[in-house]
Amino acid sequence: MKAAATNSLIRNFRPEDYPSLLELWQKTDLTPPERGDNEEVIKRCNDHGGQLLVIEDTGSGKIIGSSWMTWDGRRIYLHHFGILPDFQRRGLGTELAKKSLEWIQQKGQQVKLEVHKKNHAAKRLYEKLGFFAFRDYDIYMIREFES
Repeated sequence: MKAAATNSLIRNFRPEDYPSLLELWQKTDLTPPERGDNEEVIKRCNDHGGQLLVIEDTGSGKIIGSSWMTWDGRRIYLHHFGILPDFQRRGLGTELAKKSLEWIQQKGQQVKLEVHKKNHAAKRLYEKLGFFAFRDYDIYMIREFES
C-alpha cells in the first residue's frame, strides 16, 4: 500500500512500532494520559476486530501517520488519525483516510469520528470524504469512575 510520498508506506501496525507511534501521538496531541492508549489497549482493540494503520517513512523507519479503527459490534470508530506536522500537506492524510475507509467499507459498518472544533484542516478532509457533522447534540463521556 504505497502512500502519496514516494518514501512512505501505509501498513498495519506492528508492536515494535509503538515507541515511534507514541511519539507521533504526542506531537499531534492525540494521546493525553487520561485516554490510556497503550500497547495493551491497542492489542485488545485490534483483537476485537479493530485495525490500526500506520504510515512508515521507509527511509528512517519512523511512523509519520496513524489511523486507528475500533469496532464496538455496531459501528466503527475512527480515531488517532494524524500525520506528523513536518509531513502534512503532502496528501498523506487523504491517502491514509482512503485506505481506512476501504477497510471500513469491507466490514460493511457505519463509521463515526470525533474532531476538535478548531481543527479546520481535518474537518475539511473528513467532509471531502463524505463525513457530516451532527449539529444538534453534544458528546458526553466519563473517563474514570470514582471508587
